[in-house]
Amino acid sequence: MALPPNFLDELRLRTPLASLIGRKTKVTRVGRHWKACCPFHGEKTPSFYVYDDHYHCFGCGAHGDAIAFVMQSDGASFPEAVERLANEAGLEVPKATPQQARREAQARDLNAVLEAASEAFQRRLRLPEGRAGLDYLLRRGLSEETIRKFGLGWSGGGRGALAADLKPLGIDVAQLAEAGLMRAGEGNEPPVDLFYNRVMFPIRDRRGKLVSFGGRILGDGQPKYVNGPETALFSKRRNLYGIELAREAAFRGARVVVVEGYTDVIALHQAGFGAPVAPLGTALTEDQLAELWRMVPDPVLCFDGDAAGARAASRAAEIALPLLSTERTLRFITLPAGEDPDSLTRKGGAGAFRPILDAAKPLSDVLYDMLAAQVPGDTPEARATLRHRLVAACEAIPDKTLGSEYRRLLLDRFFQSGRRAPAPRFAGKGDWKKGRNAPPILNIPRPEIDGVHTGRERAACLLAITIAHPWLLPEVEEALDQLDLDAATPEGRVRSAILAWHAQAEALDPEALHAHLQALGPEDLAWVVRHNRLAQVAAAETQPRSVAIGWWHFFGLLRGQAALMEDRQAAERDWIASNDEAALTRLVRLTEALAAQQRGDLEEGDGDSDGGL
Repeated sequence: MALPPNFLDELRLRTPLASLIGRKTKVTRVGRHWKACCPFHGEKTPSFYVYDDHYHCFGCGAHGDAIAFVMQSDGASFPEAVERLANEAGLEVPKATPQQARREAQARDLNAVLEAASEAFQRRLRLPEGRAGLDYLLRRGLSEETIRKFGLGWSGGGRGALAADLKPLGIDVAQLAEAGLMRAGEGNEPPVDLFYNRVMFPIRDRRGKLVSFGGRILGDGQPKYVNGPETALFSKRRNLYGIELAREAAFRGARVVVVEGYTDVIALHQAGFGAPVAPLGTALTEDQLAELWRMVPDPVLCFDGDAAGARAASRAAEIALPLLSTERTLRFITLPAGEDPDSLTRKGGAGAFRPILDAAKPLSDVLYDMLAAQVPGDTPEARATLRHRLVAACEAIPDKTLGSEYRRLLLDRFFQSGRRAPAPRFAGKGDWKKGRNAPPILNIPRPEIDGVHTGRERAACLLAITIAHPWLLPEVEEALDQLDLDAATPEGRVRSAILAWHAQAEALDPEALHAHLQALGPEDLAWVVRHNRLAQVAAAETQPRSVAIGWWHFFGLLRGQAALMEDRQAAERDWIASNDEAALTRLVRLTEALAAQQRGDLEEGDGDSDGGL
């Protein structure tokens, strides 16, 4: 008995091919693939490549999937290889039963029925009754070669036409209904044709097996497009139109593009884009995303530039977030209003679509735009809502490191969008901005490394400076939010209260901030500002540069050199993109803090037993 294709597909999905082959030979990652010395012939230079779903040796020609590898490497028979891999994957191999045998026979029968129907549809397209369908396809700019390549056809205009065509082949109405080509009649009426007066589009699975059809009506009838129903062979949520061609093209390096409909897929193929696919009358599903990621790590989703396109993109992003990994992401393109890939390529060929494809945006950029569009306005309430949604989106990503990177990027953009000009700093005698009496760099006592306690003491110092000099907030808000402070500790609660106050404060007044914190949590505030040795920095009359140096000093101690380097790189990108004063100031401060740490200025000194504070 042949095993069900769905079982074998599931077995392959659950068997990481690189790990399996790594038991026999050392595999090394190269981009999104792996490379190794072939285990089937002696070689010193690796020519054996491992992909997500198959391997290939360019030296000896060995090729296959996980099952084939076990058979070739261990001399196992097909049943033995399947049994071994199924045990490792936690799957039960289906047993031979009369019911299973009937299902297999039915599947073979349904495939034969669909292939016979496809041939009949293609013949009818060339008959006088199919002339309207052929003219429609030619008007859409499709060549005769393309029409033949995709097996396009015509359903016929008479009720029962398909049954009459296939009756000589021994195919009855019941088989046509099982294959999704006819539907039950109303009441006691016999089954009727599902496709009537429609241009027909064969739908194949990833192996190239014909599993269903889609049909487009000519004229103003509704619905414009009809897809075959769910059958033993066809599932709308799992299949993608054009996937059998896209798999081969993606293997050869083509960009996988998800478009809206059949004609978009066909038009892009004709224009030279080898790997377009389309959902089948549904929004993009998790199963379809999994199929896309089996081909490439970053498929491109193409949407219309209208409200419906925006909603579809938003749904796709929402579905994708819990499935993302460092090797699974999405890119997005938005088409000009009133255009689709079909119309663009008809007007301008490949050159009209390629620049749009090349300008595809990463998911992180599109995600911010989507969420920002859902919360318009710049009131404190709107910005707080947007910020919560950005953080929640990042928390939906299962890979915590990846989620943290998304959080940094999205909040970077959030802070940039709401950045205000820094509040005017007092000028007068000794004003450092006029070059007068610039103070020496502070030599703040440094504590010994004392684990969590030392980190909390540093955070308290940084917050005490912030409370005494809230004019710093436009410059340091983003950095302050990046610090990894436990929300259940006094310093964590004070940090959150400061940021919330800054979001709605009309003036950055230290007395107002102090009163706000006192009202929220007097014990937390007392714990933060208890350090008398900070008086020289926290005093109201302290020079702004001295205050800023003190703040960034403690920030550098809390972040560490590696994190500071990442912060500086992000600040440099931010400044290049925005060219504003606040961004430049942040870049300068981080550069100074990093330089001080690299010189050893931020290394721990002897300190006091209380952390040197």
